[in-house]
Amino acid sequence: MRIISRRFAAATVLVFAFLALVPGSSAQESDVMMPAQSAAKAKEVLQQAIEGLGGAAYLNVHDVTCTGRLGLFGHSGELNGYGHFEDFTIPTPPFKDRQENLPKRNIIEVRNGDKGWDLDRGGVTEARTSDLARYQEDMKTDIDNILRHRIHEPDMIFRYGGPDVVDLHESDWVELVDSENRTIRIAIAKSSHLPIRMVIDTRNANTRMRTEEIEYFSNYHPFSGIQTPFQITRDRNGIKVFQVFFDKCEYNTNLSDSLFTKESLDERWSKVGKKPKDKKSKDKDSSTSDTEK
Repeated sequence: MRIISRRFAAATVLVFAFLALVPGSSAQESDVMMPAQSAAKAKEVLQQAIEGLGGAAYLNVHDVTCTGRLGLFGHSGELNGYGHFEDFTIPTPPFKDRQENLPKRNIIEVRNGDKGWDLDRGGVTEARTSDLARYQEDMKTDIDNILRHRIHEPDMIFRYGGPDVVDLHESDWVELVDSENRTIRIAIAKSSHLPIRMVIDTRNANTRMRTEEIEYFSNYHPFSGIQTPFQITRDRNGIKVFQVFFDKCEYNTNLSDSLFTKESLDERWSKVGKKPKDKKSKDKDSSTSDTEK
């Protein structure tokens, strides 16, 4: 019995020693940290992510121009549309964005702070209130906005979430909670210090329904000293919303603010909109119509 007990005790020691090596199997470092220590560790990991993305070059981006392919998915996860686009962004407040379809550039969305306009086959119109609200929400949870600007908000709460294996990468989780109770969790790879996943938890103020959005970042490429994810996928409550594959990105090309105005869309509409027929064409159509009668 003593021999069996010794063997059992030895096996128990080996099991606990093995479990100690498995991420998440024992008490994590984050579980024993004081709040101030946890916040300091979270900020350290975020600073490493900023350095991994390009440091000063990443922080000082004035504008971004990217081309790529975008897939949109419906409420059941079915593919609704897929096309090429070019996107122009000025990622400093008030945030500006312009997305054009390729190659015709006859469907364009412009967002400029709390304003927006759309160009389509019917002409130029004011963006819908719901679309502007969605854009504003997306900006508050945009990872570049978080790393460049929002981490400096005085009411932001930081927590270190501990180590984990995320998308086959050893990673550190960082958690942020803003003044409007959004919980934002970011997984940052330990080897590259690049963000690879972001989880956003929100709750509807009226219905109290919880929404979870997950963004996946992969296939990073360096441009102008800035690491850029060439594939981004977003899921909402377990259903895919969109998937982006970038072909090329350029930084700091001195985009003009005039690109993000209604006037720019009016000018574009004057070139791609349907032209009224001239008098000769009308007379010809009338003659043709009379002949058919």
